[in-house]
Amino acid sequence: MTNLLIVNGSIREGRIGAPIGEWVKQTAEADGRFTVDYADLAELKLPLMDEPNHPRLKKYTHEHTIAWSERVAAADGFIFLFPEYNYSYAAPIKNAVDYLHNEWNRKPVGFVNWGGNSGGTRAQVAFRVVVTALGLVLTKGNVEINFPQRQLNDGGEFEPNEQQRLVLTAQLNEIVKLSEALAPLR
Repeated sequence: MTNLLIVNGSIREGRIGAPIGEWVKQTAEADGRFTVDYADLAELKLPLMDEPNHPRLKKYTHEHTIAWSERVAAADGFIFLFPEYNYSYAAPIKNAVDYLHNEWNRKPVGFVNWGGNSGGTRAQVAFRVVVTALGLVLTKGNVEINFPQRQLNDGGEFEPNEQQRLVLTAQLNEIVKLSEALAPLR
């Protein structure tokens, strides 16, 4: 089993990220190849980076950092979920990533992002620089959702279209393959 950590970086009250996150989580769990850990940054509530030492030293002083480090270190791969705000990704994602350093290295990562016309593409492009600097390996396909509110059903659940389902499945397939290939390098 591949240990998959899904990180939901949407934290606003009434956020569209909650139903999107539920869809991604349910899809990964139903796949059968993953042990899924779902980190909702709205619930995790990491304070703005408050460690006195650089993360590469792994000299963590706060319990919330130690717990976050353990979760990330246990993961074989990641999917980050995030909205586009002002042509970039949301601050909670940057904060959660910046808490750590070595724990991210040589693991696959995929994105599910959303926004208006761009579907969150600009946010994804900005975030790619950060994750590659940390040694994460990007999947080829990423889910980009234009105007996701239009895909909520009457019960408030996100209903993906066929392309979004296919890309998420391809992304999960690649996370498994990359995780196996990168394991000896970790």
